Amino acid sequence: MEIHLSDPEGIPLPPDEVRVRALKVDPLPNGRLVRVYLEVDPFQKRPNADLTISDNEGREVASTSIIESIDRNIEVRMHVRGAVREREYSLKAILFYAEIEGETTSEGEIKPFERRVVDTAETSFTIPLEA
Repeated sequence: MEIHLSDPEGIPLPPDEVRVRALKVDPLPNGRLVRVYLEVDPFQKRPNADLTISDNEGREVASTSIIESIDRNIEVRMHVRGAVREREYSLKAILFYAEIEGETTSEGEIKPFERRVVDTAETSFTIPLEA
């Protein structure tokens, strides 16, 4: 059996071995949007990710979730809430898999999924104010 890979150096990894390869932030000129780049290892099972931006006082100012991404290289734009001041912000990425044992309980209630975190990454950035 032959396996054809688009990335010859990337052998798809099982969930417990998938890691964040790169996490970058590019603030856009309007001062309210940021472009986020997330790259993960090649994977056998599609991963999930939660991305959260916090200001330098620890308040969450933006968040998004990526569910079962089919791409290793992910690019999203995030909108920063509240008054944007020229200061340090941090972006945290949590890479995880959802473990679902069954869809419903014996009483017919939907079971919550269990989140199995496999990696995290964090980076800091500044949103410059227009002159």
